[in-house]
Amino acid sequence: MLKLGAELRRLGNTARWSWQGWRAAWASEKSLRQWVGVNLASATLAFLLPLAPGERALILALGLLILVAELFNTAIEEAIDYISTDQDPRAGRAKDCGSAAVALTAIAGGVAWLVILLG
Repeated sequence: MLKLGAELRRLGNTARWSWQGWRAAWASEKSLRQWVGVNLASATLAFLLPLAPGERALILALGLLILVAELFNTAIEEAIDYISTDQDPRAGRAKDCGSAAVALTAIAGGVAWLVILLG
């Protein structure tokens, strides 16, 4: 059986490392800061409009998923740039796929807004 103190330390380390990752991405990635702004506007609108709880939850969750996709994209780019500065088509495809993941997640959020507003 795991000791409570060890589990709390592990949880504390996990939270600290996650916060360090967020701060690093925030400092270096303009696109993350832009998506946070878009999410704040979207969340504000979601709470101002008379939406059903499920609709509001969908909008908020998809907004968070856009941030998750952006963080994954940043991680991919950082890892590739660390490994090599050489131009390689595989590195370009990996970075492009990360960018596409962000775009598709954003499109999903936009589709949800359209369906809710037009439905």
